[in-house]
Amino acid sequence: MALAIQGSGTGIWDRDLLRGQIHYSTAWKAMLAYAEHEVSTRIEDSYARVHPDELEHVQQAMQAHFNGQTEQYHVEHRLRCRDGSYKWVCSRGKVVARDAQGNALRMLGTTTDISNLRSLAKRLQHSVELVTRLTDQVPGVVFQYLSYRDGSGSFTYVSAGVRDIFEVTPEQLLHDPEIIHHCVHPDDLAVYNAARKEAERVFSNWHVEYRVQLPRQGLRWRLGEARPQREVDGSIAWHGVVTDITERKRFERELHEFASMDALTQLANRRVFMAYLGTELARIQRRDMSVSSLLMCDLDHFKLVNDRWGHGIGDRALRHFSDILRSQLRASDLAGRVGGEEFAVLLSGAGSFPARDFSCRVQHALASEPLRVDGEEIHLTLSIGLTQLTPQDSTPDTAFGRADKALYRAKQNGRNRVEIN
Repeated sequence: MALAIQGSGTGIWDRDLLRGQIHYSTAWKAMLAYAEHEVSTRIEDSYARVHPDELEHVQQAMQAHFNGQTEQYHVEHRLRCRDGSYKWVCSRGKVVARDAQGNALRMLGTTTDISNLRSLAKRLQHSVELVTRLTDQVPGVVFQYLSYRDGSGSFTYVSAGVRDIFEVTPEQLLHDPEIIHHCVHPDDLAVYNAARKEAERVFSNWHVEYRVQLPRQGLRWRLGEARPQREVDGSIAWHGVVTDITERKRFERELHEFASMDALTQLANRRVFMAYLGTELARIQRRDMSVSSLLMCDLDHFKLVNDRWGHGIGDRALRHFSDILRSQLRASDLAGRVGGEEFAVLLSGAGSFPARDFSCRVQHALASEPLRVDGEEIHLTLSIGLTQLTPQDSTPDTAFGRADKALYRAKQNGRNRVEIN
């Protein structure tokens, strides 16, 4: 036993309280680089070797044990070495003999060199502080999450960014990981859970975009990403980050609208309209009895509006007509701007008679609502060419060409009229 203790960097001491002496093992002396004859047995000298900053604490702990207030004496402090430097040690001891009145007579104990442990702990603390400072600068929340084999889980690390991402503190999330689920938008909860389960099932990276509903920020978009690591106990450690992608989502939506809408009128642009027309034609070809109508519309004498009033007023006229046209559409219909002053309308499920009624309503609404500019009224009229989509139309351009020919006839026959092809 003595050899084992000596090999562990631990020294033994034996204190005689009646004589006021303390005896040290050879290993204890060697730990502080003293020769065998260089350490006195006086109690006063033993206290003199304790670092001044810890002396009072050491004496209080020792006295508390003498008084029977503690099961054992246990304290970490610094001791002065032979060269004047100080070494961190852990001292443990216990009273082994008392007199009839309970006064301590003899105490045995050990002193262990913990300088390396303290140095390692200090470096580890510095590393933790460095990681914390770095992760606190990351836009979002950095986390480590453990998924246990029984299906439960817990966060083992959460950066300060969680206060902004989920409006909770790191301490709250470490205590209750289910807080996250309460933040996820109900419509996205199934996607959120499915992504997590699938990532665990195939042991792959977790990646999911979802919305959260927060008390202060309201509805926001979040991106969750994490890599898995299998632990020795079978659990999975997820190392990841959750970031705010609300602005990215807004930009994507605006980009989609920009790519699919005419910027001036906010109607579908030609590309999107033709794609939708192709989809509708394919539906009609699958269902031979289905009908839909296509209208080509052109504002009459629009060049004169631009020439007299300027292009700014011309743009206002286009927006004015677009608003009127939009007000007449059903939810299943689509209108688009396909040229300068040319518009197309797809009336899904409408035959030629309902389509003609629709055309007349638009013309009447346009005539009833002139564009007012500086106290003057600009009266606009509309020529319309109408055709029905048929299963025999090989491409959207086929139907588009028929409607365009009908529009040409409407303009040739006096304008402000509807022609059917």
